[in-house]
Amino acid sequence: MNQHRRTHLCSVAVIALALMAACSKAPEAGVAGLPAPANTANVADADVTTNVRTALQQDSALKAFDINVVTLKGDTRLMGVVDSQGQIDTALKLARGADGVHAIHNELTVKP
Repeated sequence: MNQHRRTHLCSVAVIALALMAACSKAPEAGVAGLPAPANTANVADADVTTNVRTALQQDSALKAFDINVVTLKGDTRLMGVVDSQGQIDTALKLARGADGVHAIHNELTVKP
């Protein structure tokens, strides 16, 4: 009976280790019905920065402002001074819509 108990405990330990190993794997994009976000897939940081800058320059209310854009691993930081909160909101909306952006860090301020 003691041998049966040891065999059972070893089986449980092996199954537990297998489950833990399977759970530690990062999910792959597109696996198990989880599509990769379309605008964040494999875009270089320099391209993300260019995409955001282009979007900001194409907006008539924002093109006059010097908004600095820096991207690191898809996380994009907007820095600068604008005239209104509405302009900040517009800049954030445009930046979120740019290809490759994962997250936006807003460091825009309203001119006093």
